Amino acid sequence: MRDPKKCIIVDDEPAAHYVLANYIKQNPQLELVFQGYNGIEAMNYLRENTVDLMFLDINMPEISGMELLKIIPNHPKTILTTAYSEFALESYDYGVIDYLLKPIYFPRFLKAIDRYFSMENAIAKSDEVIVNSISVKIDGYFMDIELDTLLFAQSFGNYVKLHTAKRTYLASITTSELEKCLPEKSFIRIHKSYIVALDKIETTDKDFVIIKNEKIPVGITYKRELSDRLKK
Repeated sequence: MRDPKKCIIVDDEPAAHYVLANYIKQNPQLELVFQGYNGIEAMNYLRENTVDLMFLDINMPEISGMELLKIIPNHPKTILTTAYSEFALESYDYGVIDYLLKPIYFPRFLKAIDRYFSMENAIAKSDEVIVNSISVKIDGYFMDIELDTLLFAQSFGNYVKLHTAKRTYLASITTSELEKCLPEKSFIRIHKSYIVALDKIETTDKDFVIIKNEKIPVGITYKRELSDRLKK
């Protein structure tokens, strides 16, 4: 088993520390190494220590969470904690991977952690090999799907519809599992139910993209990342 990822909590509310610390302790892949109650404490700790993941409150006295991200350019991967959703889109300018609205519930916490590990796994995978196909279970048998033919994937309960250039397959895999198998440089999740091939996008709008005459919705929390990836 790999060493757990080192986490810190930066929040001026003791109640938030109590909740997050409890959630982290329930996940053996995470290790809580520091708890700070303001931006200054966090800055001092990060100058001397290497951290993998930071849970950061936005609204703090003296130095806000957003200001802290601006001050520390090489900050750890960050999950924002806030009572105000209007900061969500701005946060993606600073490499924030997710944000949790208070009060924070355990299922939503786990989703954010899964997103973090998915990104970490994708980075590690892209450094190792070039993935040209994936093997998925279809009608009880494993089938190789060439990635250059995959247009987009759509959630369908505990299955995923794989829309390729030739036909659509119903694969026995979840969207989260599929996302971990796909190379990050070529595919992107644009909605809780959709993953698309970046080079197959024909038209974009603020609320959807079009691939082969199919209008695919873009979720609000994915808009910033999609825009940044398309610019690249």
